[in-house]
Amino acid sequence: MKHLLSTTDPTIIAFAKALLQGEDINCFEMDVNMSVLEGGIGIFPRRLMVANDDYSLARRTLLDNGIELDDPK
Repeated sequence: MKHLLSTTDPTIIAFAKALLQGEDINCFEMDVNMSVLEGGIGIFPRRLMVANDDYSLARRTLLDNGIELDDPK
């Protein structure tokens, strides 16, 4: 799996997941339960992961819809 997106905004994660599902791209959201440690204030970013084979299409889909992505490493 490859890291696609990190954000503290849950609405961006929800929008990104909906866009990816519309393209039949499976994604996995990581760090969802970090709110237990942070007290629900939203300081730890959530990460969205996709399969290696889907990475290019997923990246293009999100960029085409105005979602800014982290630079790949």
